[in-house]
Amino acid sequence: MPTPPRQRSARATDQQPFAAASDRRRSATADGPQQSAATLIGSVQRAMRLLESVAGHEHGAPAKQLARETGLALPTAYHLLRTLVHEGYLRRDKGLFFLGEAAERLSSSGAQEKRRSTIVDALAQWRDLIGAPVYYAMYRDGEIEVLCVSDTSGSPAVEEWADFRETGHAHAIGQCLLAQLDEDVRRDHLDRYPVRSLTPYTVRDGHALVRRLDRMRRTELVVERQEYALGTVCAAIPITLGATAATMALSLPAHQADRLPGAARQLQTEVGRLLGSLALSISI
Repeated sequence: MPTPPRQRSARATDQQPFAAASDRRRSATADGPQQSAATLIGSVQRAMRLLESVAGHEHGAPAKQLARETGLALPTAYHLLRTLVHEGYLRRDKGLFFLGEAAERLSSSGAQEKRRSTIVDALAQWRDLIGAPVYYAMYRDGEIEVLCVSDTSGSPAVEEWADFRETGHAHAIGQCLLAQLDEDVRRDHLDRYPVRSLTPYTVRDGHALVRRLDRMRRTELVVERQEYALGTVCAAIPITLGATAATMALSLPAHQADRLPGAARQLQTEVGRLLGSLALSISI
């Protein structure tokens, strides 16, 4: 992994991979930031599901049909649809909803670069605040993809010594993404990339992994200790937006393992605080 003079900023893995030489991969309330983050995630997720549903109807669709397809109550769906129309992501014509100009602009190269920059800047901010490497990854097209990593020369990212796509069973990012998948999609992934031992701490076999994943809630923080790389502990925070399974994660050297719970909670709070503004940047 290249080591510039003093400090490296966040980077996208199509330019610099996950610390290796491959070209792959939260209304605030008085109850505190965790409940606030949960509220933001739910609202954004419902809006994204509506956008995806509208995108599947070339000739438009009425609110009742979209509510039915997304499993939302009609008043909730209608409120979100009106908001999306107001923001330009949808347009309404004769009672039917279509994708708006703002949604279409998202596919342009300029908008894509802006979304990428938003994620890169957020990771760099969290990296400096927490003092640990921060990662952003998605499950896309049947693969685990680490899209951005932000580290420094003093706190480098984990070296990808074994193909990260093929070893999702062993690292926090992969386990977090696999826990968000439907059973059939997860089974397909594990059929293609069977569980194998990487360190003495790696999950023993596929059955043990599935039992672990089934015990996880989709919103649960995932912690991994030296299962992928000896000397490293990691934590990953699930982000589910519509059909997108994503995660923000951090890593620490094993001798700093006592910092991991606090650092993970801090990252979870920061992600929740910015998730609303990051939602449409999440699919970089």
